[in-house]
Amino acid sequence: MAGKIKNLVAVALISLVPTILIWLPFFLRLPSFWNIPLPTNGLATIVSNYDGPLYLVAAKTLYNKSAIEANFQFPLPAEYYTAHFPLFPLLIRLVGVVTNYPYAMLIITLLSSILAIHFFYKLIGKYVDKKDAFFLTILFSVFPARWLIVRSVGGADPLFVASIIASIYYFKEKRYLYAGLWGAVAQLTKSPGILLFISYFIFLLIPFIRRKIAVTGNKLLENLDLKRTYPLLLIPLALLAVFGFYKITQGSFLAYFHSGDNIHLFFPPFQIFNYSAPWVGTFWLEEVIFIYLIGAVGVYRLFAKQEYELATFSAVFFFLTLFIAHRDLMRYSLPLFPFLYVAFADVLIKKEFKLALIIIVIPIYLFSLSFISQNVMPISNWAPFL
Repeated sequence: MAGKIKNLVAVALISLVPTILIWLPFFLRLPSFWNIPLPTNGLATIVSNYDGPLYLVAAKTLYNKSAIEANFQFPLPAEYYTAHFPLFPLLIRLVGVVTNYPYAMLIITLLSSILAIHFFYKLIGKYVDKKDAFFLTILFSVFPARWLIVRSVGGADPLFVASIIASIYYFKEKRYLYAGLWGAVAQLTKSPGILLFISYFIFLLIPFIRRKIAVTGNKLLENLDLKRTYPLLLIPLALLAVFGFYKITQGSFLAYFHSGDNIHLFFPPFQIFNYSAPWVGTFWLEEVIFIYLIGAVGVYRLFAKQEYELATFSAVFFFLTLFIAHRDLMRYSLPLFPFLYVAFADVLIKKEFKLALIIIVIPIYLFSLSFISQNVMPISNWAPFL
């Protein structure tokens, strides 16, 4: 027990220390750091980072159209907020009973980040020894930099990543109830959570495909082993619950699909290189090629290592990213990265990479400060958000 508590404290520190260091220049209201100009309005910069204020609107109004239109003046239709799934706003509302909503949002984000780092440590510990598991957990707490950023501002991404890792961890252990419960948490947090259910379904069909048995009738039900795997149905049921919630609050079961241009999937693939696309807006996109390259090689390595549970989800998720046309592709790819660590673990624990980390941690920190300082929503009146 003492050992588990010690590990949990260590994981919490690994998660919290980088975030505190990110917050420090803003908290001290430094006008600049390393010649990077910074806003001097304190933690308001952190709280106003996208998409934090949008989740605050959902938390304050519970998606009620009249309340949104009466209290919040963002130039967005009320349906827009349905793209921000309700679990994170509901948790903000719960913690907001004892503190104001912006601080409640940050508290939930910090706790979710610790949860994500905790489950990552449990997962990666299955593939490397304890010493290397701690190193990779430290690395995961800051890399990729976009992950450090979303952990340091208000948003649902840490909770989503935590629940994805937890669900797949328990699925691999064949503890399907926990896999289904955490999968439902993922689904209630963000819409791509349904990809978990799709990947699990595909994985459970692999024996049929490999034996070339027709996937029909009773044989299909037998192979899906519903007596044990039925808790996985909690994931699509959670999606139906979200849509039912929107039916009550928005008056439409399919309100999510009327949320505007929040669904950034386009055909054919690689539409992100269309610089005229609304959420792209630039031709400076070479790093996107590296994201695709790392993802493709990582998926291949997972299959080569016969880590089929991880590989199936990673392949499904990576395939979907090929159709995303959004400048912030890295953020949309974050649920893939914990499993890429497994794919590249043998490379990442080498001495040369550890030495390289000493260098890259500096640009990670500077990039994070720069990004957070500019990725803010203009808010002149905070009263409705408190």
